[in-house]
Amino acid sequence: MKRIYCTVTNDLNYDQRMIRICSALSEHDFSVTLVGRVLSNSNPLDKHSYQQERLRCRFNSGPLFYLEYNLRLLFYFIATKPEVINSIDLDTCIAAKLYRILARPLWIIDAHEYFPEVPELEGRRLKKRLWEIVESFSIRSADKVYTVSQSIAEIYQKKYRKKIEVIRNVPFLRYSNVVRPNSAKSDSGILLYQGALNAGRCVDLYICAMSQLEGELWLAGEGDLSSELRALASELGVSERVRFLGRISPEELRQYTAKAWLGLNVLENKGLSYFYSLSNKCFDYVMAGIPQIGSDFPEYQKLNEQYEVMELIEPELDVFVNVVKQLQSDKARYQYLCAQCKPAAAKWNWEYEKEKLLAQYE
Repeated sequence: MKRIYCTVTNDLNYDQRMIRICSALSEHDFSVTLVGRVLSNSNPLDKHSYQQERLRCRFNSGPLFYLEYNLRLLFYFIATKPEVINSIDLDTCIAAKLYRILARPLWIIDAHEYFPEVPELEGRRLKKRLWEIVESFSIRSADKVYTVSQSIAEIYQKKYRKKIEVIRNVPFLRYSNVVRPNSAKSDSGILLYQGALNAGRCVDLYICAMSQLEGELWLAGEGDLSSELRALASELGVSERVRFLGRISPEELRQYTAKAWLGLNVLENKGLSYFYSLSNKCFDYVMAGIPQIGSDFPEYQKLNEQYEVMELIEPELDVFVNVVKQLQSDKARYQYLCAQCKPAAAKWNWEYEKEKLLAQYE
């Protein structure tokens, strides 16, 4: 039985993509271990069909964190002797590359995003260049690489003349059973955003919009801007209608999503990673049967051409408010978008997508 070690830098409990991937591999008779890190506020690990390990670091951010974590990960590899390493994004690739000098494991990279183009590196030339170097030696050296969208795959294929597979970040089809009847959903008035409260995610735009909209805004997640966004809601006098749900388990998140009236997935164009992104929240909203407002970016345009499940907009306050109000007043349009979610969910689901994943490991 092949021993696969998947490596991330988060604390494991909230990473839905890795839960799906590791579960699929372990159910396919691989021995799977997911390795992350433990934080001061980490909850006990949820039980899954695969093994989980969390490494403790002295540093929690910045260059010293990445250096320390990769060194700890390297020593962990030396002790456990993995046969297959699945590096998630570039931030765990250094340890895999170093271990590959010592041994000859198979090396697979799962690129969740176009890492050198993330907003956090905007305007930071030295850091961006360092990650570009890591990207180059990692993708060139890896046995296989897959990513979350066709646009990112095409960029890597052009840069490195290497076949890049696409495995989208989609939920299980069985979760569609949490969908309530559209008639009950249409009057709920709950706008839901799920994801990190970070720059470029337009969460401040959603909060500002509540001054002009009825209903409630639910924010599921935390991030760098958590304190600032709570202060903004209080300053605008909308804090009673803006509910910060914090970090919640995938199961809780599905229940909240099922209660929502509209999903939110608007991004600022802060680098190519955002521009070519294809987020899990997009598919989570579809699986719950709720329409969404999304970014007018290439991957979402392609999806909407298949099944029209979202309104695509530019990240502007007036535009966002007007689209929400139009959906509130135009019941037929809202119900049409709801109805499109059903055939979309039948195609955009993990039961279909995981077959492509398993083919990478066969």
